[in-house]
Amino acid sequence: MEKAMHQNHGIGYAEYNQCLHTRLQVEEDREKNHRESLQLIDQLQRQVHG
Repeated sequence: MEKAMHQNHGIGYAEYNQCLHTRLQVEEDREKNHRESLQLIDQLQRQVHG
């Protein structure tokens, strides 16, 4: 988990846990990535089934 956290967000899990501002930023980034992924899936499904 530590390696993935660092690769994806450039910070370690300890820093994520210690700093609320950092944690909120990481969670905002995760939410944004999730929304973008859902949009991509929707676009691909429309192309396949369109």
